[in-house]
Amino acid sequence: MTTAGGGQQTLGQILFYRQLEPLSLEKHRSLGVSQVSNPFSFLADTHLVPLTVDEFGLAAVCYPIIFDTQTKTPLAVMGLRPGMNVFLGADGSLDPEVYLPAFARRYPFLPVLAGQQQAQAQTAEGERVVVCIDRAAKMLSSSPELPFFEGDKPSRYTQEAIQFCREFDVLGRRTQEFVKLMEQHNLFELTPLALPRAKADGTPDEPVKIGEYLRIDEKKLNALQKETYLELRDKGVSAVMHAHLLSLGLWPKILSRAARIQASTPLS
Repeated sequence: MTTAGGGQQTLGQILFYRQLEPLSLEKHRSLGVSQVSNPFSFLADTHLVPLTVDEFGLAAVCYPIIFDTQTKTPLAVMGLRPGMNVFLGADGSLDPEVYLPAFARRYPFLPVLAGQQQAQAQTAEGERVVVCIDRAAKMLSSSPELPFFEGDKPSRYTQEAIQFCREFDVLGRRTQEFVKLMEQHNLFELTPLALPRAKADGTPDEPVKIGEYLRIDEKKLNALQKETYLELRDKGVSAVMHAHLLSLGLWPKILSRAARIQASTPLS
């Protein structure tokens, strides 16, 4: 069920990024972005999108928030399988009421840890980061409304994008700290994800398991010693934990949307 990466990446196939290139004046002097219809249609093949803990409050009213079984990365559940995002229309339009994770909003930019080369930003810990773009992004244009460069300098648009990447890096580090706290107190539990089924006569049948994910175990959370819970509260993570637990009540919403999409898809 859960396979997705968050935080800093190496060049390669990263979710909806298809053709990553380090942003450089030499190669991208004349490029930039222009307005296109349905700019977030690139999410169509993505059903799990990384989240930062600072986003849990807004995300928890839209979709379930789970944790990857291997990396422990928090993920927004936007569908049940690859190739189905239940918040996108058939034309690639995004549901205007759904919260869009920052991981997707920074597209077509992506910061990648690297050596001393190309356009660079710097993390809060002084690491050098190459700012990359997805050369295959449909909003890229050779006659852009928002150019990447003005003369020999990054444009205001590019500078703001780099600043957003810096801020995202800070949020990513806070998210890693949160995950470490959950692991330290053994609060994660492995949970199967099963789809309900019915027999031909309409009576319930055995659910079919389609995957598994990590969630915070509410019983373990409630069993924490008072001093430990107050320590977590003082670190500002109690609201994050409860937002996650609240979001898990939205599984029926995802199932319902997926069922409607399945029913409207012609049989091949």
